[in-house]
Amino acid sequence: MQTLPSESLAAYSDEELIKYLPGFTNHYATVNGVRLHYVEGGNGPALVCLPGWPQTWYSYHPIAAGLARHHRVIIVDIRGMGSSEKPATGYDKKTMARDIYELLRHLGLEKASLLGHDIGGMVAASFAFNHPAATEKLILADGAHPSEGMRQMPLLPAPGAFTEKMDGQQPYTWWMAFNQVKELPEQLLAGRFQYLLDYLFHYVMLDDSRMSAFDRAVYAAVYNQPENIRASNAWYQAMDEDIADANTYAPLTMPVLGIGSHVSFSYLQMSLPYVAENVQVVGILDSGHYMFEEKPAQVLEAVLGFLDPSAG
Repeated sequence: MQTLPSESLAAYSDEELIKYLPGFTNHYATVNGVRLHYVEGGNGPALVCLPGWPQTWYSYHPIAAGLARHHRVIIVDIRGMGSSEKPATGYDKKTMARDIYELLRHLGLEKASLLGHDIGGMVAASFAFNHPAATEKLILADGAHPSEGMRQMPLLPAPGAFTEKMDGQQPYTWWMAFNQVKELPEQLLAGRFQYLLDYLFHYVMLDDSRMSAFDRAVYAAVYNQPENIRASNAWYQAMDEDIADANTYAPLTMPVLGIGSHVSFSYLQMSLPYVAENVQVVGILDSGHYMFEEKPAQVLEAVLGFLDPSAG
């Protein structure tokens, strides 16, 4: 197991981490009744970036500078994440999407493109469903809105499919169930989240050496806290409500791009055409789930090519 470095936890604060992204600055805003932390940098059309579990805004650091050369990049710690507030309720993706919509209004933006990874992709998709007039383009990186299909996920893995690396054809995502449990995860993981991080990154990445010891320490410093575990698990515990909401949504009409790793490419290719009329899906098949770390150049090529095809 990788252990936390000996430096003070202050080394993993937003004030210190932002120094790794020249041109970006930390900000806070209270919108929709919740205080959100976000970082911002670059100029051009607005691009809102939403991270996933168990990470924070810092997960965008491998691609943030490349995005900021062409866009005004706004990376948000979603409700319950990082330095954002962790209220008792409001973790359904419609409410979390409203958080982002109100943040855009706070920033004086009528419209933006959204890029979401993992849970952030669920929130980004909900934003597009609920606020289509404010959505320029939507990019989902290994994440999509919760749907009825999630109820078919197996309790037990397929024979031979549960090894040290996730099976791309028969993925077994046991934490989807574990994170449904209230109170127990924070009792087990508080102060010990590094064990889960190291296991998870090894399991779902093809090359987990791309997730550095410093990156792991950043996320462990956040998720070691019981309140942060409780809030992040609430993203999963709200999925019944998310699925019910999904059943009421009309198909998306704005351009949608799915970026799939070796685990999710087939799923996105199959599922996104059911919820979006103007969709394309690209695969980064030599990457695991945490593609920003494993294959940042390929992610940038896909994202920037989709947002501005005329730029070549």
